[in-house]
Amino acid sequence: MANFLFILSQDDNEAATRCFQFAQIAHSKGHQTNLFFINDGVHWADSERDFSVQTKTGDCSNDYLPYLVDNEVPIGV
Repeated sequence: MANFLFILSQDDNEAATRCFQFAQIAHSKGHQTNLFFINDGVHWADSERDFSVQTKTGDCSNDYLPYLVDNEVPIGV
């Protein structure tokens, strides 16, 4: 088992969606996983944000973030 820390520093839908996706994959494989929002990435901690905005590949942050929250993956701001 490995330890993963994913850092989101941008207020960018594509970057956030990939960050959440990779964190979900790591956690689902049994790895210790943490996320941390810094700089403009802190805007993703706003629960009023629209998490359904699709990326160029058709997925969205709402496809992955609920898994992280439900599984209590630590998210620091």
